[in-house]
Parts: sequence; structure tokens; C-alpha cells
Amino acid sequence: MKTATVADLRNSFRHISAWIDDGQTVNITRHGRAFAQLSPIASHPKKLFKMPDFAAQAKKIWGDHRVLTAKEVCEMREFELEGEEG
Repeated sequence: MKTATVADLRNSFRHISAWIDDGQTVNITRHGRAFAQLSPIASHPKKLFKMPDFAAQAKKIWGDHRVLTAKEVCEMREFELEGEEG
């Protein structure tokens, strides 16, 4: 574990942040006594919930029938609208 003073933190933050980037925890001292600790944040925060498996749900509802994508639906709708105009 690394140690730095308040003055070090103020004057050499770039150097101290490199320690933290390397995964080190840094104790900050004031008047020779540790009063704070800087540590890296966990790289992978916990997921709040599990995303549903939409493909599995679609297969359960429609079986093996192919479901149109949003792009395909838009293209079909545009084609239908062109036919109505002319």
C-alpha cells in the first residue's frame, strides 16, 4: 500500500493517480497520520437486473417462424405508402 501526504496529493496528483490506475490503494496522511484512503473503483459494477432473453421469448411465442426486423417492417410500410400515392 502506498502513502502520500496532502501536499503530495496537491502537487503530484498525476503520479499518485498512476498508482491508483495500477490498482494500488493510497493512504493520505496529514501531519504524519493517515486520515483518508484512495482506492480504484471496481472495474465491473454489479448488474442491477438480468436482461430478458428476447430471442428465446420470441421463439416461445412464434415458434420457428421468422419474425420481421424493425427495418423490414419500415421498408414494407414505405412500399405500401408508395402504392397508395400512385
